[in-house]
Amino acid sequence: MNGKVGIWIDHERAIMVFASEGRVRTKTFESRVGAHPRYSGEQDGGEKKYEERHGQDLDRYYDGVISQLGQPEAFLIFGPGEAKLELKERLSRTKAFSERSVDVETTDKLTDPQIVAKVKEHFGIAR
Repeated sequence: MNGKVGIWIDHERAIMVFASEGRVRTKTFESRVGAHPRYSGEQDGGEKKYEERHGQDLDRYYDGVISQLGQPEAFLIFGPGEAKLELKERLSRTKAFSERSVDVETTDKLTDPQIVAKVKEHFGIAR
């Protein structure tokens, strides 16, 4: 095990805060998933195919985030929208993470220092 991880996430980016042995470091992972506008009927393949492609793009994004995590003992996943719940679901389907402690909180958009402070507070790490 290598510490604890806090992840602020939305569909545009994930900011991961790694806390172990008194050290804290951050890493940003940018999404390549475009905005999810309403289906206009102009895309090839119909609405169902459009939604499937968007879902596959999100799955690749979450897999990319997961690949950066190592083997933490606990997670805090937070953010403003549905991405935090989608990531938690994705983690639960990954054997390596299915039995880890995962806390989820709803927050507004935060600055990078606010994200780090939130993770430190959640895990009781001295400032």
